Amino acid sequence: MMTARDSLRVVGAREHNLKNITVEIPRDKLVVITGLSGSGKSSLAFDTIFAEGQRRYVESLSAYARQFLGQMRKPDVESIEGLSPAVSIDQKSTSHNPRSTVGTVTEIYDYLRLLYARVGIPHCPICGRVVQKQSAQEIVEAIEALPEGSRLQILAPLVRERKGTYQAVFDEIRKAGFVRARVDGEIRSLDDEINLERYKKHTIEAVVDRVILHAHEDPEDAKASRSRLTDSVETALKFGDGYVTVQILSEGMEQDIQYSEHLACPEHGSVITEIEPRTFSFNTPHGACPTCQGLGSRQEIDPDLLIPDRSVALIDGAIADDSWHGPKENGGYYWQMLEAVANHYRIDLEAPVSTIPDEKLNILFYGSGGKELTVSFTGRNGRQSTFKASFEGVINNIERRYRETNSEYVRSRIGEFMSGKPCPTCQGNRLRPEVLAVTIDGFNIVEVTAWPVKHSLEWIRNLASDNSPLSARERLIADRILKEIESRLGFLVNVGLDYLTLQRSAGSLSGGEAQRIRLATQVGSRLMGVLYVLDEPSIGLHPRDNDRLLTTLEGMRDLGNTVLVVEHDDETIRRADWIVDLGPGAGDMGGEVVAEGPPDTIINHPESITGAYLSGRMYVPVPDKRRTGNGAHLRLHGARVNNLKNVTLDLPLGKFICVTGVSGSGKSSLLIDTLYRSLVRQLHGAHTTPGEYDFIEGLEHVDKVINIDQSPIGRTPRSNPGTYTGLFDAIRDLFAELPESKMRGYKKGRFSFNVKGGRCEACAGQGQLKIEMQFLPDIYVPCDVCHGSRYNRETLQILFKGKSIADVLDMTIDAAIEFFQAFPKIIRRLETLQDVGLGYIRLGQSGTTLSGGEAQRVKLSKELSRRSTGSTLYVLDEPSVGLHAADVHRLIDVLQRLVDEGNTVVIIEHNLDIIKVSDWIIDLGPEGGDAGGEIIAVGEPEEICEMEHSYTGQFMKRILECRRSNLPA
Repeated sequence: MMTARDSLRVVGAREHNLKNITVEIPRDKLVVITGLSGSGKSSLAFDTIFAEGQRRYVESLSAYARQFLGQMRKPDVESIEGLSPAVSIDQKSTSHNPRSTVGTVTEIYDYLRLLYARVGIPHCPICGRVVQKQSAQEIVEAIEALPEGSRLQILAPLVRERKGTYQAVFDEIRKAGFVRARVDGEIRSLDDEINLERYKKHTIEAVVDRVILHAHEDPEDAKASRSRLTDSVETALKFGDGYVTVQILSEGMEQDIQYSEHLACPEHGSVITEIEPRTFSFNTPHGACPTCQGLGSRQEIDPDLLIPDRSVALIDGAIADDSWHGPKENGGYYWQMLEAVANHYRIDLEAPVSTIPDEKLNILFYGSGGKELTVSFTGRNGRQSTFKASFEGVINNIERRYRETNSEYVRSRIGEFMSGKPCPTCQGNRLRPEVLAVTIDGFNIVEVTAWPVKHSLEWIRNLASDNSPLSARERLIADRILKEIESRLGFLVNVGLDYLTLQRSAGSLSGGEAQRIRLATQVGSRLMGVLYVLDEPSIGLHPRDNDRLLTTLEGMRDLGNTVLVVEHDDETIRRADWIVDLGPGAGDMGGEVVAEGPPDTIINHPESITGAYLSGRMYVPVPDKRRTGNGAHLRLHGARVNNLKNVTLDLPLGKFICVTGVSGSGKSSLLIDTLYRSLVRQLHGAHTTPGEYDFIEGLEHVDKVINIDQSPIGRTPRSNPGTYTGLFDAIRDLFAELPESKMRGYKKGRFSFNVKGGRCEACAGQGQLKIEMQFLPDIYVPCDVCHGSRYNRETLQILFKGKSIADVLDMTIDAAIEFFQAFPKIIRRLETLQDVGLGYIRLGQSGTTLSGGEAQRVKLSKELSRRSTGSTLYVLDEPSVGLHAADVHRLIDVLQRLVDEGNTVVIIEHNLDIIKVSDWIIDLGPEGGDAGGEIIAVGEPEEICEMEHSYTGQFMKRILECRRSNLPA
């Protein structure tokens, strides 16, 4: 037996479905916990081991700190010995904040800001010349060049956008003889008491002089005038630490002009007031574009979303916004205004919108430019009145209503017609023009963050090399900064994220990408003696990229850490030092240790399903022949979104198709962002904005498109598999038909936990209460009244076969199939859930507790329960996520069934077992990021295997040869 010094010993774990198991895990090793989906892997790794480590850490904090964190629940386990400080690296999204980027969450952007602040070279944003310092004389000459008669105030900037009361500043300028100051834009007398709020940002400028520019014929007058202006500017520069602000007060020209002894363009007067790290931040007013406040985009009405089908006439309701629909009787005010505009500009309201010239459409969209039109309006009482009014335009009208309304419904409804457009001022760059004019080696900070990580790394290494474009002084300043940036970029490359850009929005990352970013951050910390718990870090990685990830994990282990990984990937399991295999089944049939030990032990263990697939005793068979399809094709021409290089996608319909390629090669951009969004818009009228492309052929061969993704089936604890699939409606119908229900007068609604009547009102049918944790995530605790059942006592008295409605919700899918055996309508939906490998989940399990893969399979089961049209296109993004090899085998059978009914299934996938059974492969590459975005191979799996330039083909070749020979891969 291993000691507590060299092992982590878990005794009597009973969390969720764990059956009082005892596990001994060696420390400082790479350990994989595997097993069927739902066998208890996460319950052991996260809900027991990590949760206990976190709880012990919280208990070591002061009582003051614990009052904010609350009392953490102890996992259901007898004891855990040898537990190190634990860090969880899961698949939760890094951030939903639109300001968060890969660069900000990894802190690389912070170091880049520091680098540019210290060695960046400023240029004039207008002419591009290097910015030079201005002398007092040059500033005076620039002021004198202003229009004659201009009324000016010369101001000395003392405080710029900083918090504090600044009484000492006011005292100082009073002593210096100043009588007025501009405080936060308002002129204040220094004789008055000026009190500022300590925690608000303030700007304070001393008023040095007031002047009016006049042309003097007398040389002596001109000399005196210039002398006074020069004295004022020099005084302002002295007190303003080299900066002066000239406020123009003339009517029609009110503005501030900044001048500086430090940095300014001699021709255009463009000034960078200061170059500090915050200057390059798009999260502060100092650096952010003032138009979009640093977001890089603005939500605007999209004409294509507002009029989704331009073959429809305006009178027939082409405009999707209800207010501008065609006439009902006489029509409303907006419609009658539209009629008046159409009459005036001779626009045919009965013609398809596509036939209306663009210049007339622009009038409809953006108004008559203030020109008044005669409008005849018929009110509800039938009276007609005539008046003159200017037409503001449909789009201008809707945007105004969006800004002015207080109704969330109206905002959400109008929001359906809006899409993010690049900011017209910064073109999506987020920063001010003067900030973008600061360069290193000819590149500004936005250009550097727009490169793939691997390109940025090469550039940073070049700056630090002997051939660096930096001067010796700049190299000395930048040396430590460059080392920090290089190491962090290197960590991202090592975990397979070299294709990402630093400006990529954190909210757009997949769960696997977000997890690997956090992993890269932990690698950079180089801690020792830590227990790292990871949840399937291989998700989203092509087999080619897996080796770098595993090398990173082994490096963390070699530092003296225990790396505990929940994983199904074959290669990860084979390279582990120790494996814990849970099972033998899922849900109530799991929760036991089937086998544990090094990989050889698992592979040769007779009862381990994991070992059976690793050894080749069990395998997914290769089809004897591939489908030929139905002869029809769907072609997408000229896709150019993200890194796609004018790609033409040809989908043969009636086949099982896999879209493959290394991470970042453009799979999601092509299939989800372009093809799916375009189809759902054209076939179903959805308000989506697809990526840029030319046109689509073959739409007549598809009548429906369905995207089965991994987003949650609901955002609150009320959502569950039963409600999402419609299964719970049928069960409530059954309970409402029971004799006891009829005798009491209970209808179907009595058995809903979403409406008053039968639910527990203490928790409003949620079964748990939300506790708000201020700056921490909210937590949920069981309701004290119903103890989590969701229903009141009277509702729970209605029993079917001895079970209440709450008991039914607590059943697993497998148990419910036996319970409702005599009810075909209920059984059909339950069996589809079982077919996709979800027999272990509970009917009423909260949707928020389902993994991304489980949520995706719940959606898949819902589609399976519907009657197939035979012309449906199913789009799936990595359905193998979270699935054991045995579950993948089962999923393949389900997907094949959809194709057998005549439908087309298109999958983005890295799992080789799924790829090898497909009928057709579309391989993207050749690399990720800007080196990808091309279709490099198409054909049947056997054809792809012969293409040496295809990474997918090379890995597939080995798999196909092994599986056809019934040998372990």
